[in-house]
Amino acid sequence: MPSVLPRHPAALIEANGNYVLQLSSGIEHTGNVSITLSFCLLAAWLIVFLCLCRGVKSSGKVVYFTALFPYVVLIMLFVRGITLPGSYTGIMYYLEPDWEKLKSAQIWGDAAVQIFFALSPAWGGLLTLASYNKFQNNCYRDAIIVAVTNILTSFFAGFVIFSILGFLAHELDTEVGTVLDQGAGLAFVVFPEMVTKLQMPMFWSVLFFFMLLTLGLDSQFALMETVVTGILDTFPQWRRWKLRVVFGVATVGYLGGLVFITNSGMYWFQLVDKYAANWSVLLIATIECVLVAWIYGSERFIQNIEEMIGQRSKCFVVFWTILWKVVTPATLLFILCFNWIQYKPVSYGKYAYPEWADIVGWIIGLLPMGVVVLTAIYKLIADISEKSLVEKIILLVRPTDEWRAAKVALYHFEYDEPVTEL
Repeated sequence: MPSVLPRHPAALIEANGNYVLQLSSGIEHTGNVSITLSFCLLAAWLIVFLCLCRGVKSSGKVVYFTALFPYVVLIMLFVRGITLPGSYTGIMYYLEPDWEKLKSAQIWGDAAVQIFFALSPAWGGLLTLASYNKFQNNCYRDAIIVAVTNILTSFFAGFVIFSILGFLAHELDTEVGTVLDQGAGLAFVVFPEMVTKLQMPMFWSVLFFFMLLTLGLDSQFALMETVVTGILDTFPQWRRWKLRVVFGVATVGYLGGLVFITNSGMYWFQLVDKYAANWSVLLIATIECVLVAWIYGSERFIQNIEEMIGQRSKCFVVFWTILWKVVTPATLLFILCFNWIQYKPVSYGKYAYPEWADIVGWIIGLLPMGVVVLTAIYKLIADISEKSLVEKIILLVRPTDEWRAAKVALYHFEYDEPVTEL
């Protein structure tokens, strides 16, 4: 079936903006909400609500499919991709490193953010989902499996992507680098154009976009469950109305997403993506690492782990102590500082954002840290005792006395309630 889109890679992006996104000339020209995309967004949030309405009992069953199905599609795409002309060129482009780009802090920052988004440390997702485990669940084994699986999956997905990009470059008679695009362009412009050149394009299109849907749902499940659990932990009396809370969070998420499906939606998406999910996450992760390793104490933290999974070897203690206290925070700070040094205002293609948009972006980026700081100030002010400021801070960073009492309440998860007192 012939493609209805222009053949040149740059023209593909333009066609996506004109025909699909109905993109305006700038972020200041909001325009109208796309009716078609609003129904798509509604359907996505409705699926998330239905899957989370009963907590991890319902979402856990759905994840068996949404987590495994993408692997089936990736294998199918890989087998098909390596049989296409030009695939070898694309794979070699993937395997040959560009040493000049490795000098850029932006590359390392993007890589760190990708890892953080894939594994969800500092996002709350891991803590939320882990809170439903049994007390003596082997969290160390689970962490290793998840991290290694993520690395191998990303590496394998690279072969899939670049074998197909090599084919597209061959078809367009151009270099592989020219068909590359950042962010949503690769998934929603380049790949759809590629599948139209295959036999049975409808089959591959449905398969590819259904895979994207399942991947998006997986990410959304963890993020939304984190928000819902946080609300219910703060207001435990609302647990009896959990269904309403989930519905309320989903409704707010849908309404908040409407700005991204206006005529200026892609500009807003790029702005939020750059500032909300970049250095603020790295900064929060660094603070978490320092608090756990230095304030709470890595020795005490290892003791807590041993209470759950049994005593560990001396090498285990030394290795993770050095990693938590030195290597991890130093690496995060290094990436963070170089990100600030090499800071460039956000852009979308050839479009340069106005100065006020950049200010809005910084405000968005500061909000997560602002919440942390304001909560800490509130906790200090709420303590009306005559203790000194230092004594109040020491009291706030002490572990809760309910830690070992949590052993008695091991099976809260049976009632779909997280053991958040840990």
